[in-house]
Amino acid sequence: MRIVKLLCGTALTPVLLMSGLATAAHAQEAEGADRAVEEIVVTAQKREQSLQDVPIVVTSVSGELMRDAGVRDIRELTVLTPGLTVTSTSNETIVTARVRGVGTVGDNPGLESSVGVVIDGVYRPRNGVSFGDLGEVTRIEVLKGPQGTLFGKNTSAGVINIITAGPTRDFQAESEATIGNHGQFGVTGAISGPITDTVAGRLFAGARRRDGYQDIVVGSGPRGLTEDNDQDFYTLRGQLLWEPTSDLSVRLIGDYTKRDENCCVGTQLFVGQAANSRANLINAVRPGSLDTTSTPFDRLGYANRETDQRVEDMGFSAEANWDITPDLQLTSITAVRNWRAETGQDSDFTAADLVYRPADGTNFVEFGQFSQEVRLAGQAVDNRLNWLVGGFYAKEDLDTRSILRFGADYYPYFAGRVLGGVPALIGLTPATILQAGTGTDDSYSQEGDTWALFTNNSFAITDALELTVGLRYTRDEKSLTTDYTTTGSSCDQGEAAFGSLARLLGTATATTIVGGLCLNGQNNDFDDLGVITQSRTEEEVSGTAKIAYRWNPDIMTYASYSRGYKAGGFNLDREQLIAVTATGPNFTADPDTSFKGEFVDSYEIGAKTSWFGNSLMLNTAVFYQQFTDFQLNTFVGTAFVVETIPEVISRGVDLDFIYVPPIDGLTLQGGVTYAETEIQPFTAADLINPTRFNSLRRLPGAQLSFAPRYSASLAGTYERDVFGDMKLRTNVSAKYTSRYNTGSDLHPVKEQDEMVLVNARVGLGSADERWTVELWANNLFDKDYLQVGFNGPYQVDENNDAVSVYDTFLGAPRTVGATLRLKY
Repeated sequence: MRIVKLLCGTALTPVLLMSGLATAAHAQEAEGADRAVEEIVVTAQKREQSLQDVPIVVTSVSGELMRDAGVRDIRELTVLTPGLTVTSTSNETIVTARVRGVGTVGDNPGLESSVGVVIDGVYRPRNGVSFGDLGEVTRIEVLKGPQGTLFGKNTSAGVINIITAGPTRDFQAESEATIGNHGQFGVTGAISGPITDTVAGRLFAGARRRDGYQDIVVGSGPRGLTEDNDQDFYTLRGQLLWEPTSDLSVRLIGDYTKRDENCCVGTQLFVGQAANSRANLINAVRPGSLDTTSTPFDRLGYANRETDQRVEDMGFSAEANWDITPDLQLTSITAVRNWRAETGQDSDFTAADLVYRPADGTNFVEFGQFSQEVRLAGQAVDNRLNWLVGGFYAKEDLDTRSILRFGADYYPYFAGRVLGGVPALIGLTPATILQAGTGTDDSYSQEGDTWALFTNNSFAITDALELTVGLRYTRDEKSLTTDYTTTGSSCDQGEAAFGSLARLLGTATATTIVGGLCLNGQNNDFDDLGVITQSRTEEEVSGTAKIAYRWNPDIMTYASYSRGYKAGGFNLDREQLIAVTATGPNFTADPDTSFKGEFVDSYEIGAKTSWFGNSLMLNTAVFYQQFTDFQLNTFVGTAFVVETIPEVISRGVDLDFIYVPPIDGLTLQGGVTYAETEIQPFTAADLINPTRFNSLRRLPGAQLSFAPRYSASLAGTYERDVFGDMKLRTNVSAKYTSRYNTGSDLHPVKEQDEMVLVNARVGLGSADERWTVELWANNLFDKDYLQVGFNGPYQVDENNDAVSVYDTFLGAPRTVGATLRLKY
């Protein structure tokens, strides 16, 4: 099979070489060695179970493997997890996770995440809110498929369940220092141990910085920084564990992270070469303002405005576990969190002064969240029944101010050249419309309340046969207050001049000119709405049923059905309606920006197996997922639009394995996901707004964006004693993905070819791990790849690529460095 050949020829080569070296070194002692995979404990069903007993597809990644593979956040986790894709776009806080090709584009905070992120039992409202240095992690569980019965809310595609290291009863202390290319430097330290007879604590602190790895051509404007994509943040995480009795424990966690970075300038992915292309028009206004060569991997960006991003993330949680009786346990998790991101942006990604978001803190997104979960679990019927009932409540306050201003070059470019100078002919001069410093200033305040009651129960019908049934009732309430402000508008004037334009230029050209003058951000009809309030309430039932049969201690098979649900909401961007009247087109503000909830019915047949004396753990599953009213968020070049696609079907195979061959010190872990994630045919009449069909015309019958058919991961770790009292530890981790499209509209220029990304690390230290020195490389072979392809803002004609500009946010280049670890 092609994927196997490719992995063997690239990513597997270092691993196989490592295996061969180990075999040569240990041939005699490895012969007949009896090695086994240690039991892996997961909490995928909100109780501790062996991974091989859980009828769910779970990829479990240990904290040790994460350290070996250089994984510090959920985006880097993809190298260890088949079927998981994580990308970021216009700043580091806009992060989107996808499982089996299904996820929610994160640029619009009005959409909640299809893949939920839970850290120490606390649900995070968006993937970007959970992006950051994870610090000391015990393990991460990636649960594939809908998990809405037990995990928070809106997990229609999967869950990333993160369990951090807790306080210990023995004293532990360690630190590390890292240096690398691009001026990279980082330090972390951690200490854990007893405080009193009943209280233990843990404290982690870390700081990292890095210069930018993208060069910037600076145009006229306030920007002076000639590089981008840098890193500068610190994080603190403190914990207390109080165990007053053997039956009661309380874990308190507080964390704080602050980032002050510059990110992200898009690069030109494809530039139309027509004489009247948008690129040529921009360069006519401001020469040398963008790259016209369509060579994005030169890593050269163009910007005249700042891309400052200042992020604060803080929170507190309290988890109490009380063993009321040996067969009855009560768990309560209370959490309060606040997250704020202030971001500046050169929104046209050129050195011309077209449009921008100010970097003075006025353009921001802020989440405040309170959540409470209570669970009561127990055993009954001679321990044949494991039952759980619980309740969940989350209150989310989302406030955002979205400012987009015109620069000094916008009128000369857009009105003077894109619209052929016609506005000036009808009296719409630079003094009357689209003036520098004008634009939109929109405020959104959304309050959300989610209530849920749930139960999950497993009953051993026989010693070999087990039935699991789960049910969840969810009530989701949202209320949005919006205040639109528009200055420098041009729509009313354009509509009033339609008759004159039609007589001079013809109806078709007049319609095009008025359409250009009535883009969302240029239409003050939105102001006429005043302060508007929208609200919606949804009540839904979701759940699961699973039947598992254990044939013998080494083989368990299961079949499952799950119903997943992801709440609807509101598009936090402008939406307008277009009516054709006898006097010309009429562009009006749409006061209703709501969209429906998303549903999925998932079917799965799987097997959990162990082989060769438990030296090979091999798990596989076949899945079929049918999504209805799939929430699609896409950028059309002038605004974000949200549409509900009638049906998306994802079907395929998951395979995960861990293998400890008869070679002392060698462990292999990996897997393969094959997923056909396809949008079913639809027509314009199926959309919320049929006029958007042209922007989405490539979608019916196509593979969903960010949905490679094949993805595979392989990590090999080898450890052995050398020089008597020293230890050598090496790791190679690789991720393969087949071709996929990185644009929500599936434009062909946004495709990413198949690729393999490889991380490698080699460490040498004392046998007791008092000190270790590591050399490492992420993206070892410096693979060029796209994270996201998108329409150049105000630079695309959807029906004419020869005049259009398409941009991209690139993946990180090769980074190399060294790390010193110390244990005390």
